[in-house]
Amino acid sequence: MDGCIFCKIANGEIPSNTIYEDDAFRVILDNGPATKGHALVLPKAHYSDLFEMPEEAAADAMKVAKKVASLIKTKLNCDGLNLVQNNGETAGQTVMHFHLHVIPRYENDGQKILWNPTSPSAEELVDIKNKIVGTV
Repeated sequence: MDGCIFCKIANGEIPSNTIYEDDAFRVILDNGPATKGHALVLPKAHYSDLFEMPEEAAADAMKVAKKVASLIKTKLNCDGLNLVQNNGETAGQTVMHFHLHVIPRYENDGQKILWNPTSPSAEELVDIKNKIVGTV
């Protein structure tokens, strides 16, 4: 897509700190990392978000993320790891090109990638389930 910064980075038109690349993906270090080693899995093809991606490409993105996560865990000795993928502005997506964050976590790193749990009733959960999958 013309003008997409992540398309340009993924396809090597803009220099990046690439830590992995194959025919379909480039993985780069995030320029504004949450923690040391925070990386972005970028498909070379343009998809605005998860919903535009073919299922096979989405599955391949997860395979690449697993490969990179293992590399980061081994080389940087992190204590844990988050995979974060946002879809839409309301969900925190700031660049409208699918990307998957691989965020190494270190004890006392100060990051909070959490949410405030709510307390729906059992009936509310059943209602939501039925809206998603239909009544049984």
